[in-house]
Amino acid sequence: MFGTRFVQSRWEQNPKMEVAGESSNAAPPSETVVEEQSPGQNLAAMLESNIAIDRNDPVQMRILADYGAVFVTAAVPPPTAVFSGEDQVRLWQSSVDIARESIGGFSIELQAPAMTALLSARAEARAARLDITPRGGDAARRGYDDTVRLWTSRVDPALDHWVTRKRLSSDERARLRGLTPREQIPEVLELEKRGIYFSTGFDKSILYSVAAPGTSQHLSMLAIDVAQFENAEVRRILSRHGWYQTVVSDLPHFTYLGIAEEKLPALGLKKVTSGGRVFWIPDPAQL
Repeated sequence: MFGTRFVQSRWEQNPKMEVAGESSNAAPPSETVVEEQSPGQNLAAMLESNIAIDRNDPVQMRILADYGAVFVTAAVPPPTAVFSGEDQVRLWQSSVDIARESIGGFSIELQAPAMTALLSARAEARAARLDITPRGGDAARRGYDDTVRLWTSRVDPALDHWVTRKRLSSDERARLRGLTPREQIPEVLELEKRGIYFSTGFDKSILYSVAAPGTSQHLSMLAIDVAQFENAEVRRILSRHGWYQTVVSDLPHFTYLGIAEEKLPALGLKKVTSGGRVFWIPDPAQL
């Protein structure tokens, strides 16, 4: 069953604004219960008309390939692939409707339609003697500074590691630490092409560990890290309420799209199965 209501952010309403988780009510498992807030928009069309994106920037294109599913959401998508700083994030976040709830002992914030869907999914899960709870207090909404903190927690130890391994010089380490987080992104990704990896284990890309500053789906308040992510039935319940796994490297991470699964391919997403899990990621042909 689908109810349609167009969701428009205050950002869209004011174009002068600029940026520098079995009761009698539970649906049976086979029924789609997504209540779409709007029909969603094709990814290619979104990137062409509504999203600030430089297609000549390999970093931005990499971000789109890894995290771009969020742009087809039936809620309010972020206005850019890479937020420039805390001020831009706060300005945009203040333009959308936000809901706050205490779930599993943690206070979290999401866009209002995403929270409504999460609570509906949780009600279905609890009726089946399961639960859907956040992994921690930062499992949902985050700010730009949170993404910088997580990025730095990977970059700094990796720089020390590779200096010790004599793959980087002390001078190069100092130079990289002196860059802004946004300036570090292309430099780190370029080093990773040489096998100098910045993930926690120093054996794969940093983007398999954390999002680059300003790129996390959590900034759009359309993502949550779920404690019960290993439970296949929990994953199925979440998908029935419009919450999907969209980042192959981040298993606890779910993204609110608010669109029935059978409609996702037409919107430019591709179904990928990995480790028994279904992920919906951007179709390369749409980028």
